[in-house]
Amino acid sequence: MSEISPEELDSRLRAGEEDVLVLDIRHEGEYNEWHIPDSVNIDVYDELTDNHEAAKEELTGLPVDRDVVTVCTAGVVSQTATEVLRELDYDAATLSDGMNGWSRVHRHAPVPVNFDGTLVQVARPGKGCLSHILVSNGEAAVFDPSHYLEEYEAILTKYDTELVGVFDSHAHADHVSGGAALAERHDVPYYLHPKDALAIDATPIEDGQTVHVGGLDVEVVHTPGHSEGSVSFDIEGKALLTGDTLFHESVGRVELGVEAGIEDTNVEENAATLYESLQRLLDRPKDAVVLPAHDPGSPDPPVSATLDEVIERNDDLGRDREAFIAALASDIPDHPPNFERVKRTNVGQESVPDEELAELELGPNNCAAE
Repeated sequence: MSEISPEELDSRLRAGEEDVLVLDIRHEGEYNEWHIPDSVNIDVYDELTDNHEAAKEELTGLPVDRDVVTVCTAGVVSQTATEVLRELDYDAATLSDGMNGWSRVHRHAPVPVNFDGTLVQVARPGKGCLSHILVSNGEAAVFDPSHYLEEYEAILTKYDTELVGVFDSHAHADHVSGGAALAERHDVPYYLHPKDALAIDATPIEDGQTVHVGGLDVEVVHTPGHSEGSVSFDIEGKALLTGDTLFHESVGRVELGVEAGIEDTNVEENAATLYESLQRLLDRPKDAVVLPAHDPGSPDPPVSATLDEVIERNDDLGRDREAFIAALASDIPDHPPNFERVKRTNVGQESVPDEELAELELGPNNCAAE
């Protein structure tokens, strides 16, 4: 069976190879919710499952001069699509593990920032997740890592640096954090605010605390609202790692912890708390680079904008307190898949076997309020 790895497909897409056509054969609703950018959807999933001969007519209209990569959720039914296409004389291959595999892809690039060190952004385009590695004077800290630890190990090796700490901006709801595991592997502190470290062994951090990484100071800014333990990290007034508190064009949603049963608050209270947290961030230097933990698209690093630019682009920041609370409390988007279990896992209340992690995380992040 002809297959292509998620990493190879990502490399070809990033290189702008125009001879690649990604064909998603899932149901239209699944495709609309979450798909590889610039892919096309031909909904022949049922035909391929029941009687693949019936799919041939719909698949014959594809361009013959393209390398077709077939995609489904787990790379099983798309194998049948590849077989049918090859019978029709197309050059076709299956994306191994399908969207599960695409969810594992990571990209990284340095962030242009004006301090004596390096800040590397690690993007996970299949999930919209962004994490960061700060390197200074031979020391490094990792912020909001995924559980695919080898991605971070490779960057630490590339920069020949020693890991001194791992930070999570909050207990995430869309993906399982690798923070505790990475810290344990290197025998360094895992930092998480106590309000989110409900049943997990973590080194507590608090508002106003400063952690030193090489020659740089990382200030902890408690910015609750998205979760009770949400924090942002101010690096020398030059970079603001805002977690899921502040995105470039939206803000964090406020109901996930309540609906997961781990917060004894309500949506309106959380929205009011988030409003106050955002005011604290708006007092930071306007030329600071804002680096959230998620991007709603399929991020290609570096994804960054100055605080001034975010204020101009982000309509949520222009609302007064009452309008802000009303908007966040009334317009609730679709939830991230399995967010209750993911959230409970990240606060230490549930343990998920490694073999279940990919399926648990499958789907879009949906962490923004709008």
